[in-house]
Parts: sequence; C-alpha cells; structure tokens
Amino acid sequence: MARRAASHAGSWYSSSAPTLSSQLEKWLGDVPDSIDGEGKLPPSGARVIIAPHAGYSYSGPAAAWAYKSLDISKAKRIFLLGPSHHIYLSGCALSDCEFYETPLGSLKLDRATISELQATLKFDTMSPRTDEDEHSLEMHLPYIYKVLSRAFPNDPTSFPLLIPILVGATTAELERTYGALLLPYLRDPSSIFVVSSDFCHWGLRFNYTYYLPASPSSAIPRHLRAKDLSPSAPPIHESISRLDKMAMDAIETGRHESFTDVLKETGNTICGRHPIGVVMAGLEKLEAEEGVEGDGSTKKRRFRFVRYERSSDVTEVGESSVSYVSAFAQL
Repeated sequence: MARRAASHAGSWYSSSAPTLSSQLEKWLGDVPDSIDGEGKLPPSGARVIIAPHAGYSYSGPAAAWAYKSLDISKAKRIFLLGPSHHIYLSGCALSDCEFYETPLGSLKLDRATISELQATLKFDTMSPRTDEDEHSLEMHLPYIYKVLSRAFPNDPTSFPLLIPILVGATTAELERTYGALLLPYLRDPSSIFVVSSDFCHWGLRFNYTYYLPASPSSAIPRHLRAKDLSPSAPPIHESISRLDKMAMDAIETGRHESFTDVLKETGNTICGRHPIGVVMAGLEKLEAEEGVEGDGSTKKRRFRFVRYERSSDVTEVGESSVSYVSAFAQL
C-alpha cells in the first residue's frame, strides 16, 4: 500500500512526535474557549475551515484558531483542499496513496470516495513526487491527526478518512464545476472540509508590492518599486491589512463572484484562492438550494474569520511578509 512520507517534517515542522504534539497542544490551548460574537468553540456544525500552511514557526499559532473552531463530532471523512505550488494544473488532482504519514501517526485515505470523484472524469491523479513535494496539504496533517486523536482517543483505526485534493489554476467557471461536484459531500453532516491557504504574500521577492493610499484619498493604488521612498501614510503593513480585509469581507459575503472580483481588482497573492473559490462555489450552491434560516439568518454556509496575523509588519519597500488567517463556516 502506497504511503506518502512526511517529507517536510524536520524542516517546516518538528519530526519529533513528543515535541510536535506538545506544540500543537499549546497552540490549541492558547486559543480561548469562546469568542465574542461566536460563543463557545467549536460552534455546532462548523464543518468547514480555512487555515494557513506555512512553516509552523510562522503560522502554527494562527492555524490553531481554525482547528479549535472545527466541529468533528459527526465526522466520517475529511476533505483537504490545497493549492498546487510545484506543478501547473488547470483542474484538480487526487492522491493515489493509501496512507499519509505524520510524525504522530498515519492517516488513512478514503479510497471509496476518491474512486467516486475519479469516476466523474474531472480529476487528475498526483504522481508520488508531486504528492510528496506539495506542502499545502502536508502542513495540515499533524493538526488533523491531533484534533482527531482528541476526539477518538486511543483508537486511530476509528479516525475519519482523508480525501486530499490538489487544486490548480482553476478558472471561476471551473471552480463552480468542482463546487457542484463536491455539493453532495457538503450536504453530508459527516463530511469535513479543510481549505489550505495563506493570504497576502507582499514584497519584491513575491513580485507583489501593491499599495493602497490612505482612504479617502485622491491618490490611486500603485505597485511600489525598489527605488521608491517607503510610504508612511499609511505604513505598508496597514495597506497589506486593508488588502486582506477586502478579500476577507468578500469571502464573508458568501458570493463566489465577489471574491474573484476583489482578486481581479487588487491582484492579492492569496495562494489558496482557487481552493477557497471551489468551496465558496459549493457553499453558494448549497445556500441557493436550502435558502436562509427560518429567522432570515445567513450566518450558516458563509465563512467567518476568527484570526488574522502577518509574519512581520512591513514598513520598507525592501521588506516582505506573508499573511495568515483562520475562518470557519457552519453548515
């Protein structure tokens, strides 16, 4: 049976099971048990999350907010969607493995559900090398194992099964297609969805230096150049925060097109924009199908953000940062 090795253990995160387990426990413990406006964590039915995938020294604490918000009480399968960083892919691809390894233990893949998706003829299959090279999926595996071990103590054989999906450079139309394919699983209370994404990658090294002047302002947004004086009104990190807030606000509307429109406007380098788009498209279809709640509420089926961090506060043009968010959606 093919096993995907924990290829980034020892570099992006600890390869020591005791150390890794302690770190995850601490980060989860640092998240409050309840959040203003949301109540006790996890909210009932919070089966979908967005969480980052950088090295744990950068994004581990931020990711804990998403995983503490995740309701796995009815889980039987976990869909893990991450962006492709190493190969060009126009659609989505599935894993050919039977198990994904972590330093904490193995996660078994749901070969039956993977076969159902393959039968649609809309999914490619990752090569073993592509599978092991990709960090956007692997960085979630220790967190998934940790929260499952808390819910199913002393019995890893009872863990829900994993369905990893690598998402390529999908068009908005194709995201709606994949969202429709995943709709039956979004309907299913036993299905969990983990969406892997960092947010703005800002800096010359990322070829993205978009800057929003103070608002209201007659100045127009622009891309800063290496020779430009570093602006201070507002500082660059405040502009980055506003760029990310525009994207988060669009995601919280629940409208897939609102999110893609913001990306077209700002070019924000959200690396998981396509996995987010796929799940948003599916959730939007689900909302159209089920309608609003009896009290007129639209909180369900829409993401709510609970954490926002950056790797640093950029003040100079030559500096860089990556943003990390955590969000959940109740179904």
